[in-house]
Amino acid sequence: MQGDVFSLLGLSGARLQPLCARSLSLTSSQNVSESPPARADSTFKVTMVPGDGVGPELMTAVKEVFKAADVPVEFEEFHLSEVQNMASEEKLEEVLSSMKNNRVAIKGKIHTPMEYKGELASYEMRLRRKLDLFANVVHVNSLPGYSTRHNNLDLVIIREQTEGEYSSLEHESVSGVVECLKIITREKSRRIAKFAFDYATKKGRSKVTAVHKANIMKLGDGLFLQSCAEVAELYPKIKYENIIIDNCCMQVYNDNGLYSNIIDNLAAGLVGGAGVVPGESYSAEYAVFETGARHPFAQAVGRNIANPTAMLLTAANMLRHLNLEYHSNMVSEAVKKVIKQGKVRTSDLGGYASSDEFTRAVISNLAI
Repeated sequence: MQGDVFSLLGLSGARLQPLCARSLSLTSSQNVSESPPARADSTFKVTMVPGDGVGPELMTAVKEVFKAADVPVEFEEFHLSEVQNMASEEKLEEVLSSMKNNRVAIKGKIHTPMEYKGELASYEMRLRRKLDLFANVVHVNSLPGYSTRHNNLDLVIIREQTEGEYSSLEHESVSGVVECLKIITREKSRRIAKFAFDYATKKGRSKVTAVHKANIMKLGDGLFLQSCAEVAELYPKIKYENIIIDNCCMQVYNDNGLYSNIIDNLAAGLVGGAGVVPGESYSAEYAVFETGARHPFAQAVGRNIANPTAMLLTAANMLRHLNLEYHSNMVSEAVKKVIKQGKVRTSDLGGYASSDEFTRAVISNLAI
């Protein structure tokens, strides 16, 4: 659990009303049927880290779609893993150097081994800390044409991911007794709160909800809530409330979501699963784009069954961040069109298509 999780909730639909004042929508995007812009004078360099599990297969889909769409992006690709004999401090520094130079990256999940090997912080955590990627943003949105228990779901989850349980501070005080420290600071709590309210202002959302466990962790999560309330006073046009994580998950699921990753993964399941939800992480200087639900799906490696949707939508969001609106809309609309048509779907969405077949269908639907 992560005490300083900050959820920005915007839910549509009558049964989801308890968590939202009204139905919300984001700024409309450029129509993909418009004429393509003139070719950029130069390409954007982006760091690519495929990661573990099906990450390399999903990145192949991204590269194929980008090539077909003539996207002006050049990838600097690095293979970094803690479980595939690819772990080294030198390689980690190479990845960090590339990310700092390019300022934008797209990555798959770098699997974290369960066993302790002398370093408590995983590569994932070390990348976040070195780049100060404090804000993780996951937009959970129902996909047109794909029916789930609850349609019209529109939920944005924003969370702090550099402290709290992500502090990676553990020690064995005496034999058989391990202490795990959860660090909450006013500075980082206020920073993530401001990020969430600024996001709500920019995207036209009317309500911010802080998710917490202050009934049990009275000091730590209490400080987080106090910080959120202080920041909320600076944004009088946005409604603010807080909710205990237990109640949050119950309302989201029953009206169908962590206290950190729990809400991300639970909410992803409401719109089709881990294979369809994009995500991204931000610092003041850098942006790293990755799927919303973080797991490597190792059991699917080499089977050509992984759903490329989440990674392709993540890549489309990256293009929007680079101000490549035309290409971003082209890719995202092609993905959504394939899903809406319902003829080519991977097994997680009830279909029989392979990853390659889905990718080819997206390419054939690009409005070039």
